[in-house]
Amino acid sequence: MKIISENDAKGYFSEALKEALKSTCLRAKCGSVIVKNKEVIGRGFNSPPGNLESQRKCLVEKESYDKKVTDKTCCVHAEQRAIMDALRKNPEKVIGSVIYFIRLDKNNKISKSGEPYCTHCSKLALDSGIREFVLWHERGITSYDTKEYNLLSFEHRKN
Repeated sequence: MKIISENDAKGYFSEALKEALKSTCLRAKCGSVIVKNKEVIGRGFNSPPGNLESQRKCLVEKESYDKKVTDKTCCVHAEQRAIMDALRKNPEKVIGSVIYFIRLDKNNKISKSGEPYCTHCSKLALDSGIREFVLWHERGITSYDTKEYNLLSFEHRKN
């Protein structure tokens, strides 16, 4: 993990913000972009699969699901959608790329991220060949090697 310059990442977070504003999730608005050689190669926001209203379950209480349901959000995550977009449109550029993720607050302003925790996204990023995962924490913009990000996601515990 390393703190990176805001100047190096701000433009990519601006692009991720544009994606997050497209989110239709009723719980959280998130956006991601995947970058390779300063080019955005994949974009994503969170919303129900296929953007189908019939698939929306944002207001279902997570505790009501069986413990075998491992992802209790109804939405495709912004990171997942960005990875699928990059693999569809730029498959030759995904290996060695960087993913930037943001979440918005209720006023559509960037909300600082917590620690890595989404094992679904960390595994998909690692398996697709993404090199780094970048979050904007209170302590600064932080870049994680995807292997480290995946390990940290599995170590995340309730307080």
